[in-house]
Amino acid sequence: MLAFILRDAEKLLCALLFMAMTVVGFANVVVRYATNYSLAASEELLTNGFLLLTVLGAAIAARQGQHLAVTALVDALPRALRVPVFLLSVALSVLLLVLSAWFAWQALLTLYANGLKSYALGIPAWWYQAGVPFAFLLIVLRFLQHSAQELRQMRAAR
Repeated sequence: MLAFILRDAEKLLCALLFMAMTVVGFANVVVRYATNYSLAASEELLTNGFLLLTVLGAAIAARQGQHLAVTALVDALPRALRVPVFLLSVALSVLLLVLSAWFAWQALLTLYANGLKSYALGIPAWWYQAGVPFAFLLIVLRFLQHSAQELRQMRAAR
């Protein structure tokens, strides 16, 4: 079970979230064509679902090394400098992701403290934000997993 979580949990979460969003979107279309009214809650759910789907998708991309990367500089460096420059880029990337998680956490705390309710369902607005800081930390984990794999390959190529 732990191996699954360390490897693929966000893939399952993305699949379930996307399936739920598809059902909600389809239900909204059916209701709109059948009654000329729209389900107000569907826009709220889909918009916030896309936010969570995006950060979970970023975690998947980070684990697979599919984020945009410019390697021309590292490739042009002498072999002795490639690992230190790679480690610097990893450290800066992790710093950016940790700061993103911290700012998302601060936004969550602000929403919680304000007691703001969502416009359609009237639920606490922080519920929609709750997964985002943890998703950024998941991106950090996946990025570090991929970076460790890349580092092993760089060192083996020496």
